[in-house]
Amino acid sequence: MSEITNLPDHVAIILDGNRRWARGKELQDEDGHRKGIETLVLIAKAAANFKIKYLTLFSFSKENWNRDPSEISNLMDLMESFESEYLDEIILNNIRVTVIGDIDTLAKPQKKIIQMVQDRTYSNNGMQLIAAFNYSGRDEIIRAVKKIVNDVQLAKITNDMINNDLMGNYLDTANIPDPDLIIRTSGEMRLSNFLLWQCAYSEFIFTDTFWPDFTVDHFHNALEQYSQRERRYGRNTPNKKV
Repeated sequence: MSEITNLPDHVAIILDGNRRWARGKELQDEDGHRKGIETLVLIAKAAANFKIKYLTLFSFSKENWNRDPSEISNLMDLMESFESEYLDEIILNNIRVTVIGDIDTLAKPQKKIIQMVQDRTYSNNGMQLIAAFNYSGRDEIIRAVKKIVNDVQLAKITNDMINNDLMGNYLDTANIPDPDLIIRTSGEMRLSNFLLWQCAYSEFIFTDTFWPDFTVDHFHNALEQYSQRERRYGRNTPNKKV
């Protein structure tokens, strides 16, 4: 596997295709989601080995609650099994886990799992794995705006202080740089309400591969494609990170 010299600091991935993968193999949707978690751990370890600083994974959107109740139940069961089956592996790879999304509206068991995972990985100082759970890009922006309005009313900030940097400080991703690269699996070519503010100058790579079949080689190829891109940020002169 060839060495890549122009790596992104922050990669975000829309994990798509678990159900279609399972149905194509005449398996249950739950089997696709379980295989998807195995892939998640595999790619997280690979990203850490590639020295990626931040890896954000779109694991569960607010819109996903509209799915069949039995599927939702299975997904929550898989969330609970993450600690016993995979968390030790994450810790051994010095990965710190952070969860973004509308956490306040989750049920107590889900909040407890999220807090436990964050607490157990807090002292790790390697790659930061950001799990977007119960997440919606528009909802994130609305929640940020409400916080800004509240702080204006409390005279903590003034209207003149509101700019791109201040807005970023009120988002779930405060203190996390915007993603350099966004990857989406399964052949779909849309953002699906993911990191809408943060993706303004991200590079995009779409692959037909379903997420459960996404391998370290696929990830390496995406990083290699990114390394050949010339990022302009709205300027005429290309800017390649060295």
